[in-house]
Amino acid sequence: MPNQQPQQIQIKATDAALQGHYSNIMQVAHLQEEFILDFMNIYPFQNLGVLNARIIVSPGHLKRMVNALAENLKRYEEAYGKIEVADAPGEEIGFHS
Repeated sequence: MPNQQPQQIQIKATDAALQGHYSNIMQVAHLQEEFILDFMNIYPFQNLGVLNARIIVSPGHLKRMVNALAENLKRYEEAYGKIEVADAPGEEIGFHS
């Protein structure tokens, strides 16, 4: 039906979700069916890190995310100037119980 209007999706969010989480490091792993993105906050002077969120997405969705991030980074740098790449952490980061 060519004259059909696109359906608008209403998104619900808790107050906690709207506050967001700060992340100063991300770790990526993948399987054939999915990518696993771990967003963490590392406290270097305390030798401590916290996993804030684990996001699991399909390869096709990750590709759309990468394209959206690249486009927004381009717009940001056009408006505010080039961003310098931050140094990667020097220590191994891993999970423990």
